[in-house]
Amino acid sequence: QLQLVESGGGLVQPGGSLRLSCTAAGFTLDAYAIGWFRQAPGQGQEGIGCINNSDGRTDYADSVEGRFTISRDNAKNTVYLQMHSLKPEDTAVYYCAADPYKQYGRTCIAEYGYWGRGTQVTVSS
Repeated sequence: QLQLVESGGGLVQPGGSLRLSCTAAGFTLDAYAIGWFRQAPGQGQEGIGCINNSDGRTDYADSVEGRFTISRDNAKNTVYLQMHSLKPEDTAVYYCAADPYKQYGRTCIAEYGYWGRGTQVTVSS
């Protein structure tokens, strides 16, 4: 059974940093395109970025560009979402998603077949 698990969420003050992890059970993440998403209370899901499974290129939503970074650690079978300069509007449940579709370039794929259950990030003083 393929499972994704997010971790690293928590409470952080505005301007602070967090690093979220996305780990996999049952498959090797480096063969999968990975997307990160978030959903704030009362709002729809927002795609915030992705990393491809060809050359590691990434892309980000305008709302997080320059503050968030997605990276892989293949030895640990983990994908990270490093978040800096966090704002209260970044408060949301964060999800990672994976798909074996071969993604080239930076443009994130439209659909992901596997999803984690999410981790809560709260930015508040």
